[in-house]
Amino acid sequence: MSVPDKKADGGVLTEEKQKVEEPPLYKVLLHNDDYTTMEFVIMILENIFRKNAEEATRIMLNVHQQGIGIAGIYTREIADTKIHIVHDLARKNEFPLRCSLEQA
Repeated sequence: MSVPDKKADGGVLTEEKQKVEEPPLYKVLLHNDDYTTMEFVIMILENIFRKNAEEATRIMLNVHQQGIGIAGIYTREIADTKIHIVHDLARKNEFPLRCSLEQA
């Protein structure tokens, strides 16, 4: 099946522009508990969330003092993957560290 040629039919050829929307972003939140060590939280922040030592320490202190801290802001798929990795590492190291997701 052929597409009609607008120029041959005397019509005007126009391009349809599609509006591309940015995907929604989500915050990955770390929750405080009484068992996970500060060193483990810093290691998670440096290795999984690619934070430098200073930023990882600042976020860890937020988690410790305020009960929650933002580890990063990502698209849904990336945030879900990072949460899964954190939970898996915490479980393997026998820590109850929790992560959650919240729309930014």
